[in-house]
Amino acid sequence: MKRIAIFPGSFDPFTNGHYDVVQRGCELFDNIIIAIGNNSSKNRYFPVQEMVSIIEGVFKDNPQVWVQAYKGLTADFAKEVGAKFLLRGLRNTTDFEYENTIAQANRHINQELETVFLITSPSLAAINSSIIREIHRFGGNVQEFIPFSLSSLPSNSPAPQIE
Repeated sequence: MKRIAIFPGSFDPFTNGHYDVVQRGCELFDNIIIAIGNNSSKNRYFPVQEMVSIIEGVFKDNPQVWVQAYKGLTADFAKEVGAKFLLRGLRNTTDFEYENTIAQANRHINQELETVFLITSPSLAAINSSIIREIHRFGGNVQEFIPFSLSSLPSNSPAPQIE
């Protein structure tokens, strides 16, 4: 039986820290589905479908990794795709407190779902999507924080804006 994990998040944008977790997760699981959820309480900076395309490009040479957008509860999505594992990265104790609560709720909804935490590599622990968006929004160079070129955005798309 294949060990399928989902790595859920908004990935707005997908960072080098996310990339590191996926790469290390590939050593533990047969397949990883990078699952881009739609959080109804957040306005996205990068549109979901564009981020799906970008992340697919990042992992185009790795058949273990799939990318899919989803709506609804993560625990329900895991059932739909046959995943028994949730992969999550932890940068610090604040992340642990938040992720532990989410893991407990997911386990309550889907008793077969096990959350696996990977500690973020120290050199990447300071990176988060919010900081990257803020730097980019004000014209700063974020290239060293992301595993893709910002020119990867489709040319017919307007520059991302925060409302």
